[in-house]
Amino acid sequence: MTATISIKPYVGLAVAICAISTGAILVRLSNAPSTVAAFYRVLFTTVPLVPVAVWKYRGQFRSIGRRDLGFAVLSGLALALHFAAWFESLEWTGVAASVTLVQAQPIFVAVGAWALLSERITARMATGILVAVAGIVAMSVGDLFGGIVGTDPLLGNSLALFGAVMAAGYVLAGRSLRQRVDLIPYVVVVYAVCAVALFGIISVQGRPLAGYPAREWLLFAGLAVGRLLGGLLVDLLVLCSFPRVAAYW
Repeated sequence: MTATISIKPYVGLAVAICAISTGAILVRLSNAPSTVAAFYRVLFTTVPLVPVAVWKYRGQFRSIGRRDLGFAVLSGLALALHFAAWFESLEWTGVAASVTLVQAQPIFVAVGAWALLSERITARMATGILVAVAGIVAMSVGDLFGGIVGTDPLLGNSLALFGAVMAAGYVLAGRSLRQRVDLIPYVVVVYAVCAVALFGIISVQGRPLAGYPAREWLLFAGLAVGRLLGGLLVDLLVLCSFPRVAAYW
C-alpha cells in the first residue's frame, strides 16, 4: 500500500490544516442541531468515496475479517461520539477553546497506547504531554475566570475534551485495520458505521433530517469538503511522509 505524492508534504499539510480549520466556524454558523450537522458532514464525506472504493478496492473489503470488522465498528462508534460531542461543544464555548481542546487527542492516543498496547512513552513525548495539559488547563481556567466566551464554557470545554478522548479511541481502535487496508476503503467502512451511529442518536433525540433552508445544506456540504480536502490529505501525508508520527495518527 504505497502512494505517490506530487506535492511538497509541508505544502499539502498547510492546505489540509487550512481546510480543516474551517470546520468549527461552519458548525458555529449553522442553525441546525449539532448532531444533524455532524451526520451530514460524515454522510457527504463518505458517499463520494463509495464508488472509488468499490471500483478500485473491492478486494480489500472481502479481506476484512470478523475481528477487523469489530474494530471498525468500535472505531466508527468512537468517531460518532467524537463528532457529536465536539459539534455540541461549539454551542457552549468559544471556537478557539473548542478546537484547541478537541485537538488534544494525541495526548490520549499516547496514553492509550501505553496503557492498552504497552507502548513506551519517551521523555520527549512525556514533556509534550505535560506542556499540552498545561495549555489545556490554562485555556479552560481562562475561559471560566477571564473573558468568558460562550454561554457555558465549562460544559463546552468538557464536551470538547470528551471529543478528544473519543477521537483517540477512533485512532486506537482502527489502527490495526488501517495498517492492512488502504485509506479510502478504511474511511468508507468506519465512516459508514459512524453515520449509522449518528443517525441513531438523531432518531433518539427526535430531530428532523430534512426541511432545512438552502443555506444549511451549503454549510453541510462545506463541512464535508473541508473534511475530504483536509482530513484525508492529512492522513495521506502523515502516513506517507511522516511514518514516525503515523503510529499515533
